[in-house]
Amino acid sequence: MNDPDNVTPEEPPIPAETVLLPSRGFTIDRRKALAAAAVLWAGYAFMVWAVANDRTGSFDQWGLLFYRTGDQLVARGPELLHEAVRDVTGLGGVFLRNLFAIAAVVALLFLKLRREAVLFAATVVMGWLVNSGMKALVGRPRPEIVPHLTEAGGASFPSGHSFNAAVVYIAMALAFASMSARHSVRYTIVGSAMILSAMIAWSRVMLGVHFPSDVAAGWLGGAGWAFLAAALLYAPAKAAADSETVQSFDPATH
Repeated sequence: MNDPDNVTPEEPPIPAETVLLPSRGFTIDRRKALAAAAVLWAGYAFMVWAVANDRTGSFDQWGLLFYRTGDQLVARGPELLHEAVRDVTGLGGVFLRNLFAIAAVVALLFLKLRREAVLFAATVVMGWLVNSGMKALVGRPRPEIVPHLTEAGGASFPSGHSFNAAVVYIAMALAFASMSARHSVRYTIVGSAMILSAMIAWSRVMLGVHFPSDVAAGWLGGAGWAFLAAALLYAPAKAAADSETVQSFDPATH
């Protein structure tokens, strides 16, 4: 007689010894990560210079007006598009972004990838500090060219949604890409994260709460930080991952 509290599989379960989890992922090529970071941070530095010297006026105006029409500058397109834009921007919001980040850390620990979990967590926290410092330093006000389609507060440059979304999703992609030795798989995962974070960045312009130069700088800086951290924080993350403190938080060991 079957026990109603237990699940009876239709097929025999897979033996545990056939499920292989990597105790350590394949390392990301730090030279490539540094090269990518250099290019992205060069773009970020250019955007900072351009904004500081008022060289982005026409670009900013074009970007904000591109999605608007009529005397009231209402958003173009059907309501379905507007909902999609709000959904995309939500992925870069504080709640969902941090929820995904926490879930990624837990998943990496369950996969016994403590080094990747520590590296990812450090990248996200330090990235948030970098962006907050830059916002306080520049103190650019929000655009008033078009009506805002969502609530937004604080300084405008660089875009926090853009910077932090790039950090979280690209760093997450780099962490999980380390599970594969195939370059095609790695490039697909990281490339997808870059596209997603870029969509989140541009959604802020479509909603009217950021200048295009805000989101361009935010995305370039966030993506650059994700790659830079992958290269420079590898050694300390590896040392921390092997410490008794981090191992005590590893759910796979309990």
